Amino acid sequence: MSFPLLTATAVLPAIGAIATAAVPAARRTAAKWLALLVSIATLALAIVVLVRFDPDGARYQLTESHAWIADFGVRYELGVDGIGVALLALTALLIPFIILAGWHDADPLETGNKRWRPTQGFFALILAVEAMVIISFEATDVFLFYIFFEAMLIPMYFLIGGFGDRAHAGSDENAAAQRSYAAVKFLLYNLVGGLIMLAAVIGLYVVAGSFSLQEIAEARANGTLDMATNTERWLFLGFFFAFAVKAPLWPLHTWLPNAMGEATAPVAVLITAVVDKVGTFAMLRFCLQLFPEASKWATPAILVLAVISIIYGALLAVGQRDIKRLVAYASISHFGFIIMGIFAMTSQGQSGATLYMVNHGISTAALMLVAGFLISRRGSRLIADYGGVQKVAPVLAGTFLIGGLATLSLPGLAPFVSEFLVLVGTFARYPVIGIIATFGIVLAALYTLVLYQRTMTGPVKPEVSAMPDLRVRELVVVAPLVVLLIFLGVYPKPVTDIVNPAVKSTMSDVHKKDPKPEVEAAK
Repeated sequence: MSFPLLTATAVLPAIGAIATAAVPAARRTAAKWLALLVSIATLALAIVVLVRFDPDGARYQLTESHAWIADFGVRYELGVDGIGVALLALTALLIPFIILAGWHDADPLETGNKRWRPTQGFFALILAVEAMVIISFEATDVFLFYIFFEAMLIPMYFLIGGFGDRAHAGSDENAAAQRSYAAVKFLLYNLVGGLIMLAAVIGLYVVAGSFSLQEIAEARANGTLDMATNTERWLFLGFFFAFAVKAPLWPLHTWLPNAMGEATAPVAVLITAVVDKVGTFAMLRFCLQLFPEASKWATPAILVLAVISIIYGALLAVGQRDIKRLVAYASISHFGFIIMGIFAMTSQGQSGATLYMVNHGISTAALMLVAGFLISRRGSRLIADYGGVQKVAPVLAGTFLIGGLATLSLPGLAPFVSEFLVLVGTFARYPVIGIIATFGIVLAALYTLVLYQRTMTGPVKPEVSAMPDLRVRELVVVAPLVVLLIFLGVYPKPVTDIVNPAVKSTMSDVHKKDPKPEVEAAK
C-alpha cells in the first residue's frame, strides 16, 4: 500500500495544532517554534506532492479511497488535479510566513480588565485552519468536502473574535465589541451559505445515489445519470451560493471588510489569501463539473455580479480611511476578476483565474503583512495618521510599494499575467463584460498609489519620526514573497504548466471550446 501522502499533508498540521495547544502556558516560545516547525514540515510534504504530480497524467492523482460511513454512501476519497495541487502548495507556502509574521500577536496582553491572550491557542488555531483548508483542496467526496468546508469556520471564528487587532481606536470594550461583531457576522454569513449547500448536497445524493465527485461526473458523461433541468439548476444554486459567500462575491461580501479589519494582519491574510480561495476553487471543481448545463445557464448573471464586485470593491477601496479595510475591498475586487475568469468559459479565462488565485494569495500576503508591521509600529490603522515613512523606514516603504504595485497588477509582477489572461479570456466571449472590467484596473492604480502617497511620502509626521525599519524576522517574512512576485511575474510557466491540463478537463466538462478569432490571421 502506497504512503497516503495527501492524508499526511492534512494530518500533520492537525496533529501539530493539538500538540501546540497542549504546550504548558509558561512555554509560549516553545509553542511558537513547534507551530513554525510543523508548518515547515507541511510545506515539505506539499513540495513532495508537487514534485510527484504529473500535469500530463491522470486528472486526479495520488488518490486515496476508503469506506467511511457506508450506510450513507460516504467515502474518504482524496485526489488532486492541477488546480488543487497549486492551491495546496500556496496554502502550505503561506502558513509559515503567517506564523512568523504573527510571532508576537498573541503574546500576553494586560488591559484594563486584565484580559490575557493564550499564545498557544492562537498558533494551534492557525494550524487547524491549514489542515482543514488542505483537505478541502484534496477531497473528491462531496460530503467529505462539505464537512471541512464548514468546520474551518470554527477556528476562524475564534481567531477573529479572540485575537483581534491591537491597533483598534477607542476603548478596550469598544474594540472587543467590534471584534465580536466581525466574528459573529463572519460565522453567520458562512453558516447560512453552508446550510443551503447542505440541502443541495443531500439533494445531489438523492438524485445521483453517490457523493463521489468522480462517479457522478462519469455517470453524467456516459449518460447513465440524467438530471432534470430544474433539479440541476436548483442544486447548482445551492452549491454556488455557499461558494459565493466564501469567495466573497457581491452582494454576499459584507462580512469580509469587518473580519479583515478587526483581525490581526496575519489572520487577515489567512482569511483572504487562504480560506477564501476554497470558495473560488470549489466553483471550478464542483459547480462546473457536477452541474455543467446549469453553470452555463447561470453564467450571464454571475458575470454581471463579478463585474459589480470588481468595480464596487475598487470604488470603496478608493474611499477608505482604514488601511486594512482598503486591502479588504481591493480583495473583493480581485475576487470579482477570479470569478469572471472562471465563468468566462474559456481556457485563457480559467487558467488566468487559477493563476490569479495563486498570485493574489502571494501579493495580498506581501501587502497586508507589511501593512501589519507598519500598523504595529504606529498603533493605528488610519491612513491619516501616517506620512513620510519612506524617509525613516525605507525598506518597509519599499516592500510596501512592491506589494501595492502587485495589487494593481503592474507588468513584471505576478498578478499582471493572471489579470491579463482573465481579461483576454473574458473579452473573447463577452467583450462588453471585459471592457467594463478594465475600469477596475484604473481604480486599482488610484487606490494603491494614493495609499502609498499618503502614508509613505510627504513630511515626516512626529509620530513616525522614530519608527524602526523592518527587523530580521520581518525581512524573512517579506523577502521571499517579493522574490516570488517578481519570479512569477516574468516566468509564470511553472504554474501554468500545472493548471492548464486541469483547465482543459474543466472546459470539457462544460462542453465548451474557445471561440475562434473573428479575423483570420494574415498568412
